[in-house]
Amino acid sequence: MTDHPISRYSVPEIKDLPQDLQDLILGVQEKAGFIPNVFLALAHRPDELRAFFNYHDAIMLRDGSNLTKGEKEMIIVTTSSDNNCLYCVVAHGAILRIYEKNSLIADQLATNHHKADITERQKAMLDFALKVSNNAGEIGDSDFETLRGFGFTDEDIWDIGAITAFFGLSNRMANLTSMRPNDEFFAMGR
Repeated sequence: MTDHPISRYSVPEIKDLPQDLQDLILGVQEKAGFIPNVFLALAHRPDELRAFFNYHDAIMLRDGSNLTKGEKEMIIVTTSSDNNCLYCVVAHGAILRIYEKNSLIADQLATNHHKADITERQKAMLDFALKVSNNAGEIGDSDFETLRGFGFTDEDIWDIGAITAFFGLSNRMANLTSMRPNDEFFAMGR
């Protein structure tokens, strides 16, 4: 393990947080075996941490989504790489490797999704996610037509956009705080 700070902002003690956040963080620790640094770094502002994870769960765990867990993580890794977010590329790259049972996929997507071992449908999904991330003002009907041609519904397209937008916030906060990925993430799914 490293002695480097996980954030440039102060990180509160778990015992000093509101009970619901203590329960959330300790529940994650019990399940994962460690506490992802995002929980600790964003706990600097407890109300924002709570809102962050409520929205995260609303989009990532939404009933009725046609995107697989792996596809959602593909969006996160690809757009986070484009946003130069080390924390999200490393943490969500680990999750992606596990979901897809593929030790190469996260590195491929973080480098060039057009050369990754994914389907043309997934490449179109990631092209659109990058457009949402970088040029949302240029989104038009032709983008929807392209995605519909690959079998995405309008609700799927909303999911792609919502995940991209939410993790755009996450990427920016991780970079602002200089959030350090947990060492544990680097080896997961390899």
